[in-house]
Amino acid sequence: MMHLIERWQAYFAGMQTTDMVWLLIGLVGQAMFMMRFVVQWAHSEKHQKSVIPISFWYLSLAGGLTVLAYGLHKAEPVIILGQLPGTFVYLRNLILIRRDKAAQSQAVHGSAV
Repeated sequence: MMHLIERWQAYFAGMQTTDMVWLLIGLVGQAMFMMRFVVQWAHSEKHQKSVIPISFWYLSLAGGLTVLAYGLHKAEPVIILGQLPGTFVYLRNLILIRRDKAAQSQAVHGSAV
């Protein structure tokens, strides 16, 4: 464990302010990405069945894009290739949800007339 602490100390000691800001951006993105699982778990527990709330997709997209930005800044192909495809999936799910809500709204308002 001391070896890890020493490496982190050396890493942070040589870090410039800009790099520290980008590190914080990456960590915030990871936190948002992780929170999607907490939100989904809490929502499922509330409903006593597996449910994916819309906030899951917003957290996925926001966290994924933030981590992707970090990966692009660092030119890290593993991060870029890991996050890029997911952002399209998250965005597509949000589009499908919005489309479904609009269709439901139209059906309700259209049948009431």
